[in-house]
Amino acid sequence: MDSAEQFAEHNPHAAAQAFTAIACDQGVDDDTRLSAAEQVAELDPHAAALACVAIARDGSVGDEVRLSAAIHLAAAAPGAAVGAYLAIACDDAVGDEVRLCAAEQLAAVDPGAAVPACLAIARDGSVGDEVRHSAAAQLAALGPGA
Repeated sequence: MDSAEQFAEHNPHAAAQAFTAIACDQGVDDDTRLSAAEQVAELDPHAAALACVAIARDGSVGDEVRLSAAIHLAAAAPGAAVGAYLAIACDDAVGDEVRLCAAEQLAAVDPGAAVPACLAIARDGSVGDEVRHSAAAQLAALGPGA
């Protein structure tokens, strides 16, 4: 990270590549990966998509970090965030509240894509009743055109 930060002062493109490599490296801890993705977003918002997608879709990364990466991705490239949010919302290994938050964020980006995410949560019997109800309410709010 220190070397990449030094690159940023002199060669932002090289720094973005270095930070992207760190963000995509599954051997690096979650917080460092997210920090690297945030750095990429500051240097080159378009390049941030690769870094954020790598984190958001990685099931070995903590739930909150995955969601944070998807949120950063949505800020940089909303269309690219659809797959990341959907992967989190439909992953039954992710905590209930994080799944619901991903579905809600997805609805803001692409209401039609939120339908399968809300359905996955509402139909999952292992999810708490309150979260399932919220997912069903979100689905109803999306309306028949979604």
